[in-house]
Amino acid sequence: MPAIGDALRKLNPWHKGKSSLVFYTPPQPPPISTGAAVFLIALYALSYFVPFYLSSTTRPSPTLSRDAPSVIRARIRSVTLSCFVCTAATYVVLCRPGPSGAPGYSPADALHLLGLWPAALWDSLRVVLLTAVLFAGPLFSYFVVDGGWADWIRLAPLKEIWSEWTAWRNIIAGPVTEEMLFRSASIPLMLLSHTPLTKTIFLTPVIFGLAHGHHFYEFRLTHPQVPAAAALARSLFQLCYTTLFGAYATFLFLRTGSLLAVCAVHAFCNCMGLPQVWGRVEPVPVLAGGDVDEAGPAGGRQQQQKGQRRRGSVILYTVSYYVLLVGGAVMWWKKLWVLSESANALVPTSAFSKGPA
Repeated sequence: MPAIGDALRKLNPWHKGKSSLVFYTPPQPPPISTGAAVFLIALYALSYFVPFYLSSTTRPSPTLSRDAPSVIRARIRSVTLSCFVCTAATYVVLCRPGPSGAPGYSPADALHLLGLWPAALWDSLRVVLLTAVLFAGPLFSYFVVDGGWADWIRLAPLKEIWSEWTAWRNIIAGPVTEEMLFRSASIPLMLLSHTPLTKTIFLTPVIFGLAHGHHFYEFRLTHPQVPAAAALARSLFQLCYTTLFGAYATFLFLRTGSLLAVCAVHAFCNCMGLPQVWGRVEPVPVLAGGDVDEAGPAGGRQQQQKGQRRRGSVILYTVSYYVLLVGGAVMWWKKLWVLSESANALVPTSAFSKGPA
């Protein structure tokens, strides 16, 4: 398999291959093997979701949804404890002496490898901007087509996060705890074992994606009317996009050395969801009270007349959306290496071109 840097350089002529510091070549031999690192990461993943099914307060059932506030609160407490324990375990592994009495990492270097210090605020803003470029089309759809700018003037999205438990879980608790476990606590183990970066970037996200597999069971419990094949297809699709995001987040974590950066990107992506890739782009008709208009024949005729009058706007919206969607993807690729580069990186850029000796 070709090195990831060589493959990316062939596809991306804007990759300059600049170097930054650092921790990529710890003392030989590796303190732990790749197998041991993967085993620990798998245990971390199990510790994240298995406790959900050990208590009646967090275990879903046909009458108890995972979206129930009591379930969300209990699960947040559970995963927070798991993340702190797993992070502490990785910290101990990093600091302990290696084979033949080789010294482990200093506390400061261990915190750096965990992405906890420095926080890298500027680098975090840059990778969020990079990710926003990728979502240029959906951002246009939300702010312009659907009038989302008016919600932000009222700070409605922020109020929703603080007032609704599902929003708090999806935007704050979920991204922070998942990135703590699958990036901060996991990636340093792969670096410690001298695992090639290609495998680190594309293997650990598979574990991240599989950790979402329990959603299939929960979905079947709460939606028994949905055919099993449809539910399985839904879960496989979720595995694909969570694994892809996990690879992207791992890449950003290695490039920035910042847990804050990947948490911010994860929260942003959860806000945006998956982009629309086909069909017309137009605002959803909404009544004054805020409900979607589902009027009868008379209301339908009125909506049809309004639709005819604004047909030109819909065409403009649609063309603008897809131009921004494609253009944003191209610009994201062009700026991927530039905007993700950081002096706090966990590996030098040159490490993406060749694995450790």
